[in-house]
This record gives sequence, C-alpha cells and structure tokens, in this order.
Amino acid sequence: MYLLRIWFCALWSAVLAENSEDYELMYVNLDNEIDNGFHPTEDPTSCDCRREHSEWDKLFIMLENSQMREGMLLQATDDVLRGELQKLQAELGRLAGGLARQCAPAAPAEAGLARALDELLRESRDAGRRLALLEGAAARRAEEAGRALGAVLEELRQAQADLRAVRGWAARRWLPAGCETAILFPMRSKKIFGSVHPVRPMQLESFSVCLWVKATDVLNKTILFSYGTKKNSYEIQLSLSYQSIMLMVDGEENTLVADTVVSLGRWTHLCGTWNSENGLTSLWVNGELVASTVKMASGHIVPDGGILQIGQEKNGCCVGSSFDETLAFSGRLTGFNIWDRVLSHEEIREAGEAESCHIRGNVVGWGVTEIQPHGGAQFVA
Repeated sequence: MYLLRIWFCALWSAVLAENSEDYELMYVNLDNEIDNGFHPTEDPTSCDCRREHSEWDKLFIMLENSQMREGMLLQATDDVLRGELQKLQAELGRLAGGLARQCAPAAPAEAGLARALDELLRESRDAGRRLALLEGAAARRAEEAGRALGAVLEELRQAQADLRAVRGWAARRWLPAGCETAILFPMRSKKIFGSVHPVRPMQLESFSVCLWVKATDVLNKTILFSYGTKKNSYEIQLSLSYQSIMLMVDGEENTLVADTVVSLGRWTHLCGTWNSENGLTSLWVNGELVASTVKMASGHIVPDGGILQIGQEKNGCCVGSSFDETLAFSGRLTGFNIWDRVLSHEEIREAGEAESCHIRGNVVGWGVTEIQPHGGAQFVA
C-alpha cells in the first residue's frame, strides 16, 4: 500500500505539471486534426476557413481534455488497486495456510504437556515424601547426637573432677616450682623453729622477701619468719592470721595488712617489699598485688647483727629463748629468699612460677644459705 500511494502521488503531480501546457498542445493537435481530416474543394487562397479561437473556446477545449485525462487516470488507479488487492488476498491465503499447518498438531502437544505436568507433580510429591523422611531421620540423628554429646560432657566433667582431685593430691604431696626440699614443721611448738644465717649483712634500706608456704593450721597470729635485734625484736616480720597476711617493719605500728585468706593444705607463694626512701610497702600473693601503702617506716634503716628465724618470732636475747607456742607455724615452707632491693612486678611473678626455686636472693638464697632446723623441724623431699 505504501508503494501504491507513492506511485499515485507521482502520477497526479505529473498531470498537474502538464495542465499549463494543455492549451498549446490541444491547439496544435486540433490544427493537425483539421488539416488531416478535411480537404477543401476550393482554392485555399480564395477563402481562408481558419479563424482564431476565442478565450472561451480555449477554456472549453482544455476542460474537455482534462476530463478525458481524469477518466484515464481513474481507470489506471482502479486497475492498480485491483491488482494490489489480489496480491493481498493471495498473501493472506498463504498466511492462513501456514497458520493452519502450525496449529494442526496443537492437540497432541497439549496432551504431551499435560502428561509432563502430571509427571512433574508426581515427582514433586515423591520429593516431598523423601524430604519428610530425611527430616525425620535428621531429627532422630540429632536426638541421638544430643544424647551422645551429653554423655561426652558428663565424661569431661568427671575427668575435670578427677584432675582437680589429682592436683589437690599433688599439691598436698609435691613440692612447688621445682623445689627439691622443704622444711617441715610437724606441729605448733615453742621449741620447733629454724635459724637462718644470711650470706650478706642484714643492714637494709630496702628489701624483698619471698617464700612458698603450705600451712596446716593458722591462728590469730602465725609467724612465717622474723628478724630482730636486741633493741628491737620486730625489725621485720611476716605472719598469717585467720583472715589476713601481715608485713611488719620497725614495730607493730608499721604493719601492712592484706585481707587474703591462704588456703590451708595448699602451696601459696607470698612476697613482701619495702623501701625506706618513701616507705612504699607491698604484699603479693601468687604473683598478684594484694595490698600496698606509702610512708611506712620512712627513713628507717634495718640494722645488722640481729637474729633471723623461720616458724617463730624473735623474742629475747638468744636463739630459742622465750618462744610463744601460739605464734609457732605448723606446715611446710620452701623457697625462702631475701633481696636487698625492691623486686619489680615481673620479677615477683617469675619468683612464683615454674622452677622459681632456682631463683635465689642475694641476702638469703634458698638452697645456698645455711638454715638449721630445731626442735623437731626437718628437711623433707
């Protein structure tokens, strides 16, 4: 149809273009037809039959010619349209035939599709049943796994309890931190103690003292070690009580107390430090700081020439004189060391770790400094 419209427009443009020349062409054609159709019998020179057409004659002649051309154009257009319609009908026929051939097997295809859908539904139902079975099996396995896990956890708890029991037994029987020997104080007695002979003078402007202790019993005041002179029996003293640990320097008025209970029957590492310059005094239990103070016995200097004892309080002029049974220590003691300086936190931690018995003080060194047991105290492995 598009091509037909283009052709029609071109034809009509040509007709309009030729109208301007219609008069001249018709005039020439009419002259030719007069000349060719009529033969005058008289001499043409005697009578001139030609006459000039008026303006109206020319107009009527042009209208007649345009009507004839219009009829010819309409006839040609009708022929073209009829041909195009026939082509369109033929094309529509071919399309209808093709669609008929394509749609002919529609019924078998629909049947196959229905069968495929039915099979897919059956497979989905089977898959649902299998999934339900798997979920049930998984739930059963989870329940069984939970019971097995519970049994394993119970076994682990029992193993932990057994391990704690073994550790308790080892703590009661073994020596701590690689120590090979300890001093046993079998009972509380005014005759049982140990005398210590330092390798360096005890004149101290600062000190650190550490020891391992496993107490059998603790009263209101139980002496772990003491150092005193004739003038002052309480130069240095480390003791236990029911609820605390106490470090004394230069008399009872200068005492640092840490409210930390030492478990009976278990090895515990204790340290005490003091500095004369600022009176900074600290107590440590198992490598942790438990108490500290300043300006305690500031400016004091611990004098040399006194008596150093473990398990009893220095009292009187001589070793073993005037002991108080209620102050005596009962249990085991090892790793006793004294330094003439304040140890750092890291050094105190190391002094209570594995193999700490191989760390020795420069004033009293465990395993190097002479310690004499008295009244039934003895070294045990």
